[in-house]
Formats: sequence, C-alpha cells, structure tokens
Amino acid sequence: MSSPGIQHISQCFIKPKNTPEEAKQPIYLSQWDLAMACANYIQKGLLFAKPPAFDRENQMEDLLEKLKDSLALALDHFYPLAGRLATLKQENPPIYSIYVDCNNSPGARFVHASLNSTIDDILSPVDVPKIVQSFFDHDRAINHDGHTRPLLTIQVTELIDGIFMGCSANHMIVDGTSYWHFFNTWSEIFNANGQKIAISRPPIHKRWFLEGHGPILSLPFTHHDQFVRIHEAPQMRERVFHFSSESLAKLKAKANAESDTTKISSLQALAAHVWRCITRTRNLPPDQETSCMMAINNRTRLCPPVPQEYVGNCIQAVRATAAAGELLDRGLGWSSSKLHLAVHNHTDEIVRNWVESWLQSPVIYQAAEFIDPCSVLMGSSPRFNMYGSEFGLGKAVAIRSGYANKFDGKVSSFPGVEGGGSMDLEICLRPHSMSLLESDEEFMGAVTVSSSRD
Repeated sequence: MSSPGIQHISQCFIKPKNTPEEAKQPIYLSQWDLAMACANYIQKGLLFAKPPAFDRENQMEDLLEKLKDSLALALDHFYPLAGRLATLKQENPPIYSIYVDCNNSPGARFVHASLNSTIDDILSPVDVPKIVQSFFDHDRAINHDGHTRPLLTIQVTELIDGIFMGCSANHMIVDGTSYWHFFNTWSEIFNANGQKIAISRPPIHKRWFLEGHGPILSLPFTHHDQFVRIHEAPQMRERVFHFSSESLAKLKAKANAESDTTKISSLQALAAHVWRCITRTRNLPPDQETSCMMAINNRTRLCPPVPQEYVGNCIQAVRATAAAGELLDRGLGWSSSKLHLAVHNHTDEIVRNWVESWLQSPVIYQAAEFIDPCSVLMGSSPRFNMYGSEFGLGKAVAIRSGYANKFDGKVSSFPGVEGGGSMDLEICLRPHSMSLLESDEEFMGAVTVSSSRD
C-alpha cells in the first residue's frame, strides 16, 4: 500500500431537493428503533473498479456532482435520513422519547476523499485491512450521537484504480432491509440521468406500533447518561470467506439428509456449519452452553405482514442453544435443525409478545448482551440486493463494512459477487480463534475462495 492514510478533499451537506410536507412533522420512532440507541451506525459500502479511460479529474468531478444531485432526489423519498435526532422531555405526565426532527438539520453529509492505493491493496490481503474502516464516516459513533451528527453520510473514496462508496446510516432510522432499499433507490434515481422518474419501490414511513400504543413511546429515563454506553471492540482479525453456490448446495443437502427433511435453507445450513466450527476453535468445556443468533426480519412474520418497503427497524434475533460437546458430536443436521426450528417458531404471536413485554419494560440494547465468548451472531443477509447499485460504474467488485457493530463471533452474510446463490461471510474472531478456523478442515472444506473478488 503506497499511502498509510485517507486524504479528505471536501465535504458538504445535502438536503432533499423538494422537502415533503410530512417531513415538517416529528417522526416518532418504534420500539425496535428506540432499542437501537446504543448500537453503532450501519456501515456498508461497495468497491468499484474505475471504468476504462476514467479521467482522474473531470470524470470524477462529474460523477460527484451526479451523486450529489441524485442523493438530494433520493432524500425526497427517504427524508428522515436528512434529519437529526431530538429528545422529547416532559414532566407531567413523565415522557422521555427520541424522535427525528427534519426541520433543524443541515442534511446528510457527503464526503469526497482519496487514498493512494489500489483495489488489490484492499482485496488481496488475507485479512480485511484496517484502512477500510477509514472509508466510512461516524467511526465508533453510536446511534444516539445522531442528535449532533448527520443521520446519513456518504463517503466517496477515490483509489488509484477504483472508487469506494461507503454509506453510514443511523441504525435507529433504518435496518438492513431499509438501508439497502435506500441505496438501491438512490442508484435507480442516479441511473435516470436527471430525468424525473417514478421510483419502483416508494418507501413507507408510517411506523408500526402495537394496537393502542404510539406514536410516542416513553423510555424509563430522565437523561441519556442513564443508558448511553460505548463498546470498544477487542483486538480481532476480520476475514471474508467465499462460499460458491455448489458448496452451499452440498451443505444444504447434507444438513437436510442428516435431519430427514427438506426444509433447512442454505443460510441455515451455513450458519450451523459456522457455529460448529467456531465453537471447535474455542476449545470450550463439553457442558458449556453455546448459542447461535440470527437476525430475522419481522416484516413477513407479522399478520398482516408489513411491506418490505417499510422504513425503520423491524428486526429481532432468534437463538438456538446447545452444549458445546453435543453441538460438535451431533453433526451438521442436528445443529441446522435447531436453527431452522428457531426461525420457524418466530411467529406473529412471538413478535407481538416481545413488543408487549418491551412496552411494559422498555430496554435499550447494550453490546454486552450480544458479546458472549461462547456465541455466534449472524447479521446482514445474502438476500439484500447489494450488487444492484451501480451508479454508472458497472457492477461492484466487492462489499466491505466499517468498524460498526463488530465483536468476537460476529458474522455478516453478503451475496457473492458472481450471484447464483453464492455467499460471502465476513467473520470477526480473536486472532487465535481465527488461526484455528483457517486450519479447520471441516470449515475450509466448504470455503471456495477467501476473498469476495474472483
């Protein structure tokens, strides 16, 4: 790598081109949104190869202007991302709640940066280079910081032969589904080349509340010092492992055959495979309880279902548990079945019971709840249309993420660049565990290549 640091060239703020009337009213947040106050921003981005004969100055300036113009139009539809958080406090009756204020905000931040490095400098190392964290704004910020920070920052970092588009979005405003909905809509508007279009999937901003509740949900606090906690990740290695569609088909077939069923999905089989192999690296006592958590979209679980275009958090985590010894002895089918059952049992009733419980005793997620040296947490989703956003640059060559929401045992799943049902897993582990995982024959036997660039 030629240069050790990112050079920030310019920044500006982008407001919606035409602010809709509904943006002038407070946007109150749901229980799933409020619970995310101490999580980090979502930080995901796409790495593009520069098109042939791409001029470093004029074409880059043209691209930046088009990105800014189309972002302003995208914010017409996703206007909460141009706002700031605000806190509503009231003594009688007591209310403490957080909402989005779109009236007192400079807008979303847009940053242009450069790095004197190549695509291979980013993708060829075995581990994800630490410099990738610099491709994103809001490093180590938590969502509550959205009171004073933008709720959305786009950072466009120019490499010698590539362009990285990093998007940092407040996790109280969007979950993964609505994050990529925004990204895809922005790309759709960009590709219209200034023509006014009717976007294919208009967002739905009306938050989901349990009958008889909302729109203002009060938290049991009087000051943010009572709940704001900052998590600092330990020293870890972060690596991307690739699984071809053929490899995943074998894992799925094995899991279903061992369980005498046909219902286990490729993702459930892969998650079980990772759960077992990471547990083996940790050398836990046989009776030590382990767990595998999977982030799950509540939209299709609720009755009636919530549209996929719903903007906001509509997620929870389902959990399968097993003693370490039994997990390793029983095989892939048994662990896959436990994960399948956890997903299958996540019904409308379960979701509503969780919401009722939260309303009776509101909580804000703290990192310590998910950081367990005996657990694995599967986040993100290979179902998100990550490679569908091209911005006139062609298909991205890789997906990478920032510092946010990472800890020992965090696994993020992305679609593979070649499509066809392939997947990439971004795995974060303590250095010793990662070394053991890399030498684990069962795990590596399913890995096709270790980088998402073919």
